[in-house]
Amino acid sequence: MSLNSTIDRVTDRIRERSLKTRGDYLTRLAAAAQQGPARGHLACGNQAHAYAAMGDDKAALAAGRSPNIGIITAYNDMLSAHQPYEDYPKLIREAARRVGATAQVAGGVPAMCDGVTQGQAGMELSLFSRDVIALAAGVGLSHNTFDAALFLGVCDKIVPGLVMAAAAFGHIPAVFVPAGPMTSGLPNDEKSRVRNAFATGAVGREELMAAEMASYHGPGTCTFYGTANTNQMLMEFMGLHLPGASFVNPNTPLREALTNHAVERAVAITALGNDFRPAGEVLDERAYVNGLVGLMATGGSTNLVLHLPAMARASGVLLDLQDFDDISQAVPLMAKVYPNGLADVNHFHAAGGLGYMIGQLLDHGLLHGDAKTVAGDGLRHYRSEPKLIDGRLTWAPGSNHTLNDKILRPAADPFQPHGGLRQLSGNLGRGVIKVSAVAPERHIIEAPCRIFHDQNDVKAAFKAGEFTSDTVVVVRFQGPQANGMPELHSLTPMLSVCQDRGLKMALVTDGRMSGASGKVPAAIHVSPEAAKGGPLARLRDGDIVRLDAVAGTLCVLAADFDAREPVTADLSANRHGIGRELFEAFRRTVGTSETGAAVVI
Repeated sequence: MSLNSTIDRVTDRIRERSLKTRGDYLTRLAAAAQQGPARGHLACGNQAHAYAAMGDDKAALAAGRSPNIGIITAYNDMLSAHQPYEDYPKLIREAARRVGATAQVAGGVPAMCDGVTQGQAGMELSLFSRDVIALAAGVGLSHNTFDAALFLGVCDKIVPGLVMAAAAFGHIPAVFVPAGPMTSGLPNDEKSRVRNAFATGAVGREELMAAEMASYHGPGTCTFYGTANTNQMLMEFMGLHLPGASFVNPNTPLREALTNHAVERAVAITALGNDFRPAGEVLDERAYVNGLVGLMATGGSTNLVLHLPAMARASGVLLDLQDFDDISQAVPLMAKVYPNGLADVNHFHAAGGLGYMIGQLLDHGLLHGDAKTVAGDGLRHYRSEPKLIDGRLTWAPGSNHTLNDKILRPAADPFQPHGGLRQLSGNLGRGVIKVSAVAPERHIIEAPCRIFHDQNDVKAAFKAGEFTSDTVVVVRFQGPQANGMPELHSLTPMLSVCQDRGLKMALVTDGRMSGASGKVPAAIHVSPEAAKGGPLARLRDGDIVRLDAVAGTLCVLAADFDAREPVTADLSANRHGIGRELFEAFRRTVGTSETGAAVVI
């Protein structure tokens, strides 16, 4: 099947836009690859420091003739998704020895849980943690003694930060090693029902806690299709995972076999072998377009609208919101996974999962099938699924039909003909909306707005019973420069309750929503942000705001709007406490949300 004309056109546009930045990046890459790891040129004292604790591996390391794999780990046991990584370094070192290589933990990176910080002050560090992760991974790899890197990370900002680091060290191969989702717990629709009931006071905290604990109940990624699982999908579509590795549960024989094979594959694709696959060559414009296609086909997290441009810029590729919109219009929505449906990622995986989806998209010309991946040239490898037969890992052809068409549909008969995201633009700025979970009758909202500068004030207004008519809730001064661009997901239950009461509700913000953005229409990432004098700063209570996801517009209907002076806000409370004082330099230098809200690139 020839490549879809829109996918082809958008790719060419990205390639042309990125001609200089990508060319400069590849030139730097080639020079670094030619120099190779420095350990063969290190002074004896330098090497002794690097190998002092490596026991029986010292001789191989000192000889410098076998591959040495650097491990960047985001392990901590605050994140259920990352807790399984605790024992991975030992497994990886053992697997490396079996194929004549060595492995060292090059460094650890921070990994915060947005589920813990949701609605809390710590969420104001969340987006910036992505760039800290990139920096921390860069410190670990800067010893320049590695022939390839294994990246252990799953969740929201961790994977994007690790990809940025992999791109910065793009002269060596990078293999991303997932840990897998937790087994299914309390159904997501039941969890949502209890949350909404708690918001209205119908149930107490004890019942809410019981529901949450039954939902988030064990090791592994949270099972809804939020940012963490969208990341895992991306790593497969972009060719940085082994085929079919994303959604295998932790602590299973297949999971361990995939981890072992990731080590073997990393060794095989170093410059010391005959299949050199540096990360910078994998991370080209085709990989990012394939990632965009996967995002739209699965109805993935809005957070990736920030992360993908930042990841791409680290490898010299320039993405624009128009690329997201155009690809969304060309790609069908093939999956219904919570919050877009009732199923979780385990159900999705059982229905055929990414292997089936990638096969369908390839057959319909919606992916770059010739993209370079860590598994080999071409995405055809990712149509297969891993099997453990008599203790041996092998790959078998994936399903050629969906095993549950309520969860996963063929590209020719999708849930929706278009993907889950739309660009919005108008006199209020430029932003995005996730529509895959929003009922069609709510794609256009026109109502008076109510202005807030703090999400806690929205909660207070709800509890006071102040939302009694159709309302566009505007929460401004939530952009990256104002306060680090926190997620506002904790507003979802309250706005959902208002909507269930028959009101037309929408959210407009220069902040973020969660990867679990749901049924309430939300115009997010609005740029320029209010803290930089963006249009949201000129809105007043009662202005009529029109959010039109069909036409892709976001406007205020006020004749004097352009003549108004933007208001300012007292942001001093965002500057201190819970570590926020450490990030003042980030707030001053952060880029716009349109370009990824990045600090380090």
